[in-house]
Amino acid sequence: MAQRSKTGWWKWLLIAAILAAGGYFYFHHNHGPTVTYSATPVTRTSVTNAVTATGTLNPVVNVTVGSQVSGRISKLNVDFNSVVKSNEVIAEIDPATYQAAMEQANADLANAEANLELQQVECRRSSDLFTNKLISASDYDTAAANLHEAEATVKIKKASVYNAAVNLNYCKIVSPVDGVVISRAVELGQTVASSFTTPTIFQIANDLTRMQIDSSVAEADVGGVVEGQKVSFTVDAYPDRLFSGKVVQVRNSPTTVNNVVTYDCVISVTNSDYKLKPGMTANVTIPIAERDSVLTIPNGALRFRPPDAALMETNSPAGSSPATNAASRPSEIAGGHPDGGHPAISHPHSEHSNWHTVFLLVEADGISKLRSTQIKTGISDGIVTEVVSGLEEGAKVVTSAVVAGGNPPASPGFPRMR
Repeated sequence: MAQRSKTGWWKWLLIAAILAAGGYFYFHHNHGPTVTYSATPVTRTSVTNAVTATGTLNPVVNVTVGSQVSGRISKLNVDFNSVVKSNEVIAEIDPATYQAAMEQANADLANAEANLELQQVECRRSSDLFTNKLISASDYDTAAANLHEAEATVKIKKASVYNAAVNLNYCKIVSPVDGVVISRAVELGQTVASSFTTPTIFQIANDLTRMQIDSSVAEADVGGVVEGQKVSFTVDAYPDRLFSGKVVQVRNSPTTVNNVVTYDCVISVTNSDYKLKPGMTANVTIPIAERDSVLTIPNGALRFRPPDAALMETNSPAGSSPATNAASRPSEIAGGHPDGGHPAISHPHSEHSNWHTVFLLVEADGISKLRSTQIKTGISDGIVTEVVSGLEEGAKVVTSAVVAGGNPPASPGFPRMR
């Protein structure tokens, strides 16, 4: 009897072990991985599509002042940040050499004028003698030619005197405009040489209350930039302050660096408080389209694709592309969109609407499922995108999913259908 009881106990223990193993096997092979979704409701907000660029702040008129003569700097009348007036003497070059050249030119002119007086007398005397047939015609012609040569020599010497006077005057370097000295490239006593190129001595900004930004706009964005657009920008010196400006010119000359083509967009800036300084780097934002109080979704919802373990409300494969899902619609199979239009070309700064497939999070019997839907989108600011049609406010769009635990389904690329 004891032996029978012991045998029965082992039989029930074996049955329990088999049931436990079967339950474990069933659970792990019939329940897929756990998928956790991140979803964001569709909300109304304002969207601004903008072109971003970087540029350098420069004075509108920036004059480089050099020297047309060589010599030693004998006087410096201004320094950095000095306010100057037009025709004000701002530096002088030692004039000794040019004064000596001036005196020599004057002496040469006086000698030429004396010779001219002599040739005039000789020509009159020769004329009287030739009239009285006392000299030959050849002698008279020689006297007349000598007179003309003397007259030409006087003109040459007068030009030399003028040239010497000009060079002497160039020893005084004057400001060509009213403005502020923003750069000084020489020191007192330094020798400047203008033999081949004009040496730079000063840079003078005409008016620092009016400046401009020379910004580099990429070729993909330049189509949306036009003259008259308002611009906002920041500089590193004042990171918490937003400055404003206006596009005044979009230059047609391209600049290519490392196969990247950019165009110079000139932005006019008012600098009445002198906070902005030449050479500062400006981070420019040019709004090209704005929408107020429109439905928006995060850009992550447009990039989301469901994992293989996702449970779909329809029989659409989780891994299918928006184009595949779009083609499953009868109206799209005919080659158009639901509204009868044609597919729009996607562009990061385009105002044209585009079609995308997004996934909504729905709850059915306590189970999270995905529902695919096509939406028509408008402009984007890089963070959120305008929804033109296809969604209602408050709908939850999925932006990401995390898969944890379980075994993968038997058919990769397709979610479990319930």
